[in-house]
Amino acid sequence: MPYLIDGHNLIASLHDIHLDDPDDEARLIDLLRTFCAHTGKGLTVYFDQRAPGATNPPTLGGLRVRFITPPRTADDAILAHLHRLGREAHNWTVVSSDNLIRRAAIQAGARSINSQAFAQLLEKEPEPVPTEKPSAQLSDDEIATWEAIFKQRGKNGGND
Repeated sequence: MPYLIDGHNLIASLHDIHLDDPDDEARLIDLLRTFCAHTGKGLTVYFDQRAPGATNPPTLGGLRVRFITPPRTADDAILAHLHRLGREAHNWTVVSSDNLIRRAAIQAGARSINSQAFAQLLEKEPEPVPTEKPSAQLSDDEIATWEAIFKQRGKNGGND
């Protein structure tokens, strides 16, 4: 299930990133990319106040980043996105602590989660991804049992 995220709202809910940090958006984007990589979820994050001349970063690893040019706001863009989704909104989750946005998400049929709850998901240590096949530890008795089974199948021509 993909997410629509109110970026600055989420930053305000995180422990390690602060709105007065000049790199707050970039740090959140890195955190969200990691989340996408570990979960396989798609995310679209909206931020207010695109810098003059700046462009939206490319979509990478399931993360779309959108900076909104005034006079529109990230809230306006999220509401418009919900409207464009139409009946597909039920497949999405909106992340915001703004009550107007959360109500609009629910009215559109989307799920809603507040920024604090999503921040906890982001700050949770990700489960390690297995890098190789786990080794099976068989006892000597188990090995002997399997050898007997395979020898018996060999004698029967594999037709048990």
